[in-house]
Amino acid sequence: MTGMSLHRRPHKIYAPVSITEGSISRAILYFYFPILFGSFFQQLYNATDAIIVGKFVGTQALASVGGGTSTFVNLLVGFFVGMSNGASVVISQQFGAKKKEAIHRAIETAMSMAILSGAIVMVLGLMVSRWAMQAIGTPKEIMDLSVTYLHIFFLGTISQLVYNMGSCILCAMGDSKTPLYCLIVGTLSNIVLDIFFIAILGWGVKGAAVATILCQTISAAMVVALLHRGPEAAFQFHFRDLTIDRALLGRMLLLGIPAGLQGSMYNIANILIQGAINSLGTIVIAGNAAYSKIEAMFWMSINSFGVAISIFAGQNYGAGQYKRVKRGMWTTLAMSMIPAIGFGLILVTHGRTFLHLFTSEEAVIDAGMVICHTVAPTFLTYISIEILSGTVRGCGNAVVPTAFTAIGVCVYRVLWVLFFFPHHPSLVTIMLCYPISWILTSLIFWIFWGFSPWKRSTLGRPDGQPAI
Repeated sequence: MTGMSLHRRPHKIYAPVSITEGSISRAILYFYFPILFGSFFQQLYNATDAIIVGKFVGTQALASVGGGTSTFVNLLVGFFVGMSNGASVVISQQFGAKKKEAIHRAIETAMSMAILSGAIVMVLGLMVSRWAMQAIGTPKEIMDLSVTYLHIFFLGTISQLVYNMGSCILCAMGDSKTPLYCLIVGTLSNIVLDIFFIAILGWGVKGAAVATILCQTISAAMVVALLHRGPEAAFQFHFRDLTIDRALLGRMLLLGIPAGLQGSMYNIANILIQGAINSLGTIVIAGNAAYSKIEAMFWMSINSFGVAISIFAGQNYGAGQYKRVKRGMWTTLAMSMIPAIGFGLILVTHGRTFLHLFTSEEAVIDAGMVICHTVAPTFLTYISIEILSGTVRGCGNAVVPTAFTAIGVCVYRVLWVLFFFPHHPSLVTIMLCYPISWILTSLIFWIFWGFSPWKRSTLGRPDGQPAI
């Protein structure tokens, strides 16, 4: 990297924040709420598509922008989004250790990785979309609509991954508000463009996809512009400085690939589950698609706690505050119980009201309510997975969460779909695999936490000093 000086005139655009001292609960919530609101607006991208498509186009269009397309997108995009977590952990640890030169090199390396990853996802998505939809048994009546949506969607993956990586960089340095502001602008634009393309121009599924990628591009451009004008040179991003530091890239991949694989394992299992759902017909597909948009509120609340504790653990681990990391885990676990219980009660008692936002067909709503009554009461069994894996990953160990997810989630759900569902082919049967896999995986994590030597291990520390 040539010509980079750490003494450029600062531009106070975003504000990095250290969380290695002071109130733990306040530090966690400082990250949690901006990440939560950011996740909320991120979900609005897909939810807006589903609501407007379902109301203005119909059930088949709703099934084509939800269901199998969402699962396939999550599989490809989710892997590379998971890889960005590796960059986040590296940068947060360097920030906690106050290593500015390393921070700058890590930022440039991370953004280079995002651009290359986006190009790879775009090419793969365009090449295999139809094959993937055929592989999971997408009904013929929605096949062409699904493929059209995917082809347009994947054209925007570079912008999506650049925005996600830029957000991770900012959050790793303690600024979770700036990505939120960018996302709000993009999401509000998405709502306006959805209405324009779908309700006014009548573009249908194609309009939903075009609106989504345009707004993701807006959000990405804003994040890049803000990183360009950071508070000091060490925290700035410049295209002319794009480079790859092999050592830092190696660490990012060492942490990011397992995180990406963990997300992919969920999605591989979910693809098989989606295939089972597809075998039950278009009504069930649409009901599941509508439910998944509502359930996303729960997932984003718990995932936000997972991201918050990962950043908290990363900064404090980098600063050598190991006991503080452990206390942060327990604090986050207690706080995450509130949304788990709250969303479970809301979906069980008022799920039908929310499902009406997506469709007026009672058969579709009935299918969605079956899922609500089967899955929502068990949300509490999942939270340990997210909080414990986030803590361990923030400390630099991404292999353990991946291995446990493979055993407790991926392998179990695959076996359930292949061997149990064919003998009891119903919506309740397929949905039961979720809570059972959550319970199994949570038990594995707690056994690891309580009885393994992990708290005495180095967790990847080069100096061999004990961690938590």
